[in-house]
Amino acid sequence: MLRDEKVSSQDFTVKFEQLKQKFDEREAVQLDSEYHRQMKQYIERLYEETCNNHAFDNVRMDEMREAEMSNLNRLQKLKNASSYKKEKHKAKGQNEDWG
Repeated sequence: MLRDEKVSSQDFTVKFEQLKQKFDEREAVQLDSEYHRQMKQYIERLYEETCNNHAFDNVRMDEMREAEMSNLNRLQKLKNASSYKKEKHKAKGQNEDWG
């Protein structure tokens, strides 16, 4: 939604409200990883700045697009870094000679 410049602030808040509601309906699962903690904090912060902010409009939407895409990119890199480490160690363990 952030990449599509045709999405208005109203469209964004309606869709984000729906997604946040589905997120909140899910049973909480405690995942103790930096990625999951930061993703949850990101969702909560973005929700407060957009859906719970009556001053949120198209101008503010345009102002926040680039910054929020950068934040999402940073979170994606954090996610990929942890999965890369797992794959690296898995491959290392498979190549060891235990005999």
